[in-house]
Amino acid sequence: MSEIRYDGQVAIVTGAGGGLGRSHALELAKRGAKVVVNDLGGAVDGSGGSVSAAQAVVNEIEALGGEALAHGANVLEREQVEDMVAKTIEKWGRIDVLINNAGILRDKSFAKLEMSDWDLVTGVHLTGTANCTRAVWQIMRDQNYGRIVVTSSSSGMYGNFGQANYGAAKLGVVGLMNTLCLEGAKNNIHVNTLIPVAATRMTESLMPPEMLELLKPELVTPAVIYLASTEGPNRTVLSAGAGAYSRVVIQETEGVAFLEEDATAENIAANWGTIDDHSTLKELTAGNEHTMKCVQMASKIRS
Repeated sequence: MSEIRYDGQVAIVTGAGGGLGRSHALELAKRGAKVVVNDLGGAVDGSGGSVSAAQAVVNEIEALGGEALAHGANVLEREQVEDMVAKTIEKWGRIDVLINNAGILRDKSFAKLEMSDWDLVTGVHLTGTANCTRAVWQIMRDQNYGRIVVTSSSSGMYGNFGQANYGAAKLGVVGLMNTLCLEGAKNNIHVNTLIPVAATRMTESLMPPEMLELLKPELVTPAVIYLASTEGPNRTVLSAGAGAYSRVVIQETEGVAFLEEDATAENIAANWGTIDDHSTLKELTAGNEHTMKCVQMASKIRS
């Protein structure tokens, strides 16, 4: 297979001052992309800020012979995001790739969680992703090309104690992808989701050293390079960690349908084995497919 290249393309990577974002930015640059390295430069909990982390990655890219631009936009601040996009267009005239990677953690069990921490974490991960995507969306529509990657988490797909705010936001970006890939398809805009497992500032206190050694950010980045490539997929959730890659799929069973007079909680309980029959699992690709499935099942038992 030929090498995946990004020559002539411009990519924005948020949260790229370290960890996963830095790894993504460096690899995109090595493959020919001009890269906007975005990082607020704050702590893991979102406090503070400095453009120095982003500039350090720009320096690395330039030392490799690449082109890069540092920008310290806070993804929660629309005006700052729009300024980043405007400066990118001013410098290079287009934006082909957006990697939504910026994130913070404020972990507490739900009983102890301050709602201000809920607002901030869901804001950075979900609203921040939407802000950045919205800022490049019309540009990608006008050029009839765009590749967007949003970053989810196993905490969103499967849950994790103490991460109600983080998990809710991370599953939210999957919902965002599901709609954007439909709306962007006619303009050749692909939207995909990454579920990374990596040793970063956000995970270093959660795992033992021997596990962290296996979870190098550089082993996640190949998934991003594929998802954001010209020939990459659309509406795909890809898990990546420690050199292992797998597709994550949301499915539903065939289920059962009842006539109106039989549609009771008791009949659901009595037929739970059929409703929960995993051998009938199927992936649906749009909300209207689910609606039509329900209508067709209801029509079938009435015919």
